Amino acid sequence: MDSVCDDVAVTEVDYVCGTDEMILAKSTQLSLLSWRRFHSATCFYFSNHHSCRKTDILSKVSGQVDRCLFNATFHSQSSWPRQLAERDSGPRGRRLYSLSAAGIVNSAPVSVQPYLRLMRMDKPIGTWLLYLPCTWSIGLAADPGCLPDLAMLTLFGTGALLMRGAGCTINDMWDKDFDKKVSRTASRPIASGKISQLQALTFLGVQLTAALGVLLCLNYYSIALGAASLSLVVTYPLMKRITYWPQLVLGLTFNWGALLGWSAVMGSCDWSICLPLYFSGVMWTLIYDTIYAHQDKADDVVVGVKSTALRFQEQTKLWLSGFTVAMLAGLVLTGINAEQTLPYYGAVSVVAVHLAHQMYTLDINKPEDCWKKFVSNRNLGLLLFLGIVVGNLWKKEIIF
Repeated sequence: MDSVCDDVAVTEVDYVCGTDEMILAKSTQLSLLSWRRFHSATCFYFSNHHSCRKTDILSKVSGQVDRCLFNATFHSQSSWPRQLAERDSGPRGRRLYSLSAAGIVNSAPVSVQPYLRLMRMDKPIGTWLLYLPCTWSIGLAADPGCLPDLAMLTLFGTGALLMRGAGCTINDMWDKDFDKKVSRTASRPIASGKISQLQALTFLGVQLTAALGVLLCLNYYSIALGAASLSLVVTYPLMKRITYWPQLVLGLTFNWGALLGWSAVMGSCDWSICLPLYFSGVMWTLIYDTIYAHQDKADDVVVGVKSTALRFQEQTKLWLSGFTVAMLAGLVLTGINAEQTLPYYGAVSVVAVHLAHQMYTLDINKPEDCWKKFVSNRNLGLLLFLGIVVGNLWKKEIIF
């Protein structure tokens, strides 16, 4: 049962049950309103060698003890935050492991969790959006009839994870005071005081060192090209203070892999392919990050930061439609110059439909809808990558 209790936490329970009915002793200490749902980690632990039907617990709470003896140790609300943080624990304190990103972070040692959250390991969507332009470029650079270089895809995946983490660390160091004033970001490790600025700076050094190790695996041209992006990584968090177009700078930063992926495979950039692909990626970022920014527009006004969401306001859909047309034009030009085949253009058509659906159904005044649309862009990027791979394999059929 994945749920929580509001006012009372029961951490240790032993009981003997002889029938299907169970009645809580000390029921006068509890209010039915304080028990919305039960969770095995935060409310009570059942002994492994007993079994008792729990479906009628709430209806039996105020009854008389007659067939089921229940012995509970109650703790005050002061222990509730700690228990809430441990809500993914199993019986007798054992962790229940989850393959989700958030589950993996929650299963990590407590001392490590703030650092994993600082690099947004629990929210991998940003890593995907940084990684996908790399995959497009690597896929386009593959030989006709061949799959993309798996080793290169793995290397860039590692680099995306590290550089996204470094970017988030830099962002949180710059925005510590702003984050404290925004409800969605107030719990971030630096803003909440779980990690000091010095600890964050040290952790940033570790991430950048590891990312440098990845970069050094590439050719000299790509090393120089990759190093050139560092200035964008460092300065992007400042842009929201001085311009309503920080999403444009983010696009220039996040899509650098569209240039780097090709050069890593081919030794240098073919600008007739890389530039329109890079341009398309920048337009894509303007789309999804403007949608994302609408979640925080009320808080942004209060704290004094800028975004395209505040710039476009009720004309957002019109602007996003323009960015969509520009993105699709860039992808078509990329395909022409890369001599892509029918599956590629089919994927571009699906991307167009996906973006049109986002525009049509988007409600910029509902944060939950903005988040849903934002994360759906991972699937959009994967669809385009699939089209590139299949389109490249199709070239072999045409040649023969």
